[in-house]
Amino acid sequence: MFGSSAVVPAAVGSVKIKSDKNNNQTIDISINNLAPSDKLTPPKKTYVVWMVTENNGTKNIGQLNSSSGMLSSALKANLKTVTSFKPSSFFITAEDDGNVQYPASAIVLTTAN
Repeated sequence: MFGSSAVVPAAVGSVKIKSDKNNNQTIDISINNLAPSDKLTPPKKTYVVWMVTENNGTKNIGQLNSSSGMLSSALKANLKTVTSFKPSSFFITAEDDGNVQYPASAIVLTTAN
C-alpha cells in the first residue's frame, strides 16, 4: 500500500506482487486520484515507478499508464510488469523523461519498507 503524499494528497494506491515458478516477480500497481503530472508545480511529463531491491538497488520499472491519455478523467493509473529482482519497496516520482536511470524529482508516493 502506498502512503499518503504531500505532493498529491488525494492519491492512493496499492501494489500486488506474485512470484512465478522461475522466481520472477509479477508486479501490479494501481493508483487512484493521481493528479496529471503536468498540473504539478513544477509541471512534469510523466510519473515513473521505482523499485528498491533487497540489495538496495533502485530500478526504474516503468511509467504509469492510464485508461485514456496520460491520466483518465477518473485519475486512475496502473503499471504491470515482471522482474527478476525481489522488491523491498516502491516509490513514484514525477519526471520530465520516463527513461531516467535515477530519480531526479521529489517522491510523490512511497510504500513502507
